[in-house]
Amino acid sequence: MKSVPRQASGIRNKVARRRVVLEEKAVKKKDRREARKSREKERERLGSEAPPKREPRTLENTREHDETIVQRGDEAVAEAEQVDEFAGVFGGEVTPKILVTTGYRATRVTYEFLKDFVAVIPNIVYYKRGQYELKRIVKYATNKGFTDIIVVREDHKLLTGLVHCHLPDGPTAEYRLTSYVPSGRIRNRGKSTSHTPEVILNNFTTRLGRRVGRMIGALFPHNPEFRGRQAVTIHNQRDFLFFRFHRYVFSEAGERVRLQELGPRFTLKVKSLHGGTFDPAGGEFEWIQKKDMVTSRRRFVL
Repeated sequence: MKSVPRQASGIRNKVARRRVVLEEKAVKKKDRREARKSREKERERLGSEAPPKREPRTLENTREHDETIVQRGDEAVAEAEQVDEFAGVFGGEVTPKILVTTGYRATRVTYEFLKDFVAVIPNIVYYKRGQYELKRIVKYATNKGFTDIIVVREDHKLLTGLVHCHLPDGPTAEYRLTSYVPSGRIRNRGKSTSHTPEVILNNFTTRLGRRVGRMIGALFPHNPEFRGRQAVTIHNQRDFLFFRFHRYVFSEAGERVRLQELGPRFTLKVKSLHGGTFDPAGGEFEWIQKKDMVTSRRRFVL
């Protein structure tokens, strides 16, 4: 009598249920491998007449349509970016000058992050927060010629976020900060130099995304010193902004290149963007994250 295959969900014993699940996974993996080999043999047989390879389905290439996605050659967006708040930095007319501070009662966790952060961004100055309100700090920084303020926040000795204000008139962005890896914990890391790094803003596709990307990019001077071979990458993937800092090294023949990570690593996620400087109550929000906005895994805003 032929045995009926068991369903894992109907097995009460944990060990037996796990064994059945692993067996099912092994069978599915074997079937996929055999199907892939069969397709490869078919492609070799057909040669130039073989159909194109199927592109795997991912959240990125199946994302929901967004009318704010910027198309290549969009003149309206290009013209707007030539006169926005960050145009002077990207055009090389303004050199960024950054003031960075902390929240009240900062601990060692924040200062460890600041040590790495200050080493990456040129022309950045740390000021102790003390008991000063942010509005007073904004006024002081504006009078001293700073172009941006960054506030590092923590809660119960855990890094929680960044607030970034572009001076003198905004905008202001708030980010959630996660996945921080100090430079000292990165294996085989290199040591950064004082050269101005190149800045790579990757995969910012919507109008909001380009605005956020330009705001972060405006923290860096846009006259990199290529002799240092250092590059800062802010890569957007599913609305998470991955920050990486590398040195690229060419082979002797100059045909290949390898990367040496310098650190630190961390991830940002935009919580809000509003006009003006540090005024969430009175400022006009350009975008703010809300719970009811997450209706699909395939909907991205950046």
